[in-house]
Amino acid sequence: MLGMLGMEVYEMDGDPAVILRKVRRWLWFFLVCLVLSGLTAFPLETETRWLVDFASGPAAPLSDRVPAATAWLERVHTGVAETNGRYPFLAYGTDWLAFAHLVIAAAFWGPLKDPVRNIWVIRWAVLACGAVIPLALICGPLRGIPVAWRFIDMSFGVFGVIPLLIVLRALRPLERASREPAPAL
Repeated sequence: MLGMLGMEVYEMDGDPAVILRKVRRWLWFFLVCLVLSGLTAFPLETETRWLVDFASGPAAPLSDRVPAATAWLERVHTGVAETNGRYPFLAYGTDWLAFAHLVIAAAFWGPLKDPVRNIWVIRWAVLACGAVIPLALICGPLRGIPVAWRFIDMSFGVFGVIPLLIVLRALRPLERASREPAPAL
């Protein structure tokens, strides 16, 4: 099972170059997902319109089976569209959200270059993924977010932490080796 997730057991005598290649692949995956997540925070009105069209369009995958989900998507789109029409400056908040995603992604250039030296960034990101859950549980009800949508929000932290934990596990032998004193000549 762990092998299927890419969580192969890395032995102390594993080839550091192979380990680093696998670590960098997972870091690139995380970084690309983070950038894509950030970029989607810019065109919210268009995206919510697409979601409503998809949910209630000709195929109607949601409207027949889960009418409450379709109603929620319609409400969200209406809220975003009306807010953008009357108070476009409020969208500036989601622009900053997008910007934050991009800045956090930029912080991963350090771990891509030297993951052992910059392991703190990866550990910090694990904590940030964990913090998504209490945020959704506390702020979701305060903002009237349906329970099902809160679980979708929490899934970003849950799924985001998986590649980071794989990276941390892979880096263990390299981190241990970096702490050992160099042999005397």
